[in-house]
Amino acid sequence: MGSSGRAAVFDVDGTLVDTNHLHVVAWWEAFRQAGHEVPMHAIHRAVGLPSTDLVAHLLGDERDTDQDADISAGHKALYGQYFDRLPALPEAGALLRRLHRDGWTVVLATSAGGAELSALRRAIDADEAIAATASADDVDEGKPSPEPVEHALELAGVPAERAVFVGDTVWDMRAGSRAGVRCVGVLCGGIPRADLEESGADAVYADPAHLLSALGDGALA
Repeated sequence: MGSSGRAAVFDVDGTLVDTNHLHVVAWWEAFRQAGHEVPMHAIHRAVGLPSTDLVAHLLGDERDTDQDADISAGHKALYGQYFDRLPALPEAGALLRRLHRDGWTVVLATSAGGAELSALRRAIDADEAIAATASADDVDEGKPSPEPVEHALELAGVPAERAVFVGDTVWDMRAGSRAGVRCVGVLCGGIPRADLEESGADAVYADPAHLLSALGDGALA
């Protein structure tokens, strides 16, 4: 594709698929089983971090790190119960198909891998539009490090100035900003507009349907 192309890089959870609150409940229960009472609103704001980082963020550096793997495994098992019915956000698939038709290289940048990623892709139902997937397994550091976004740009073969990154969390906006791409926030993950703008969002939309309806004159024009 080379530098003549444009890349649209998408976070998946909370951006294209309505999973953030399912993650919150699964993390809450995993923490509870390990003897920790962690408020759901705190978990919600941490969603989007890689598992180990999320546990560290919520329990702090004084925690018993021997529990980390069990807590993450607990979340993974609990969350796995939803794989057969993950709900796509309105027009998520249509948005990716439209961008693909318009000549964008569409890349997913997600901390999900394996069966989870397969379930997310089934929910989005736009495989023909997705050129590549940058998963957590491919990078040393997850968001808010710029690595996942930089890796997505490498896969797309497009420089940062010809790319847009769409996400729903402050971690997404920070990662995109650090990678030097234009950042677009969506509100469907439940994070407030002000938080997204403060973290680097150049534009904010309600959800994929809103972004699709604004394509002609919006951030992806």
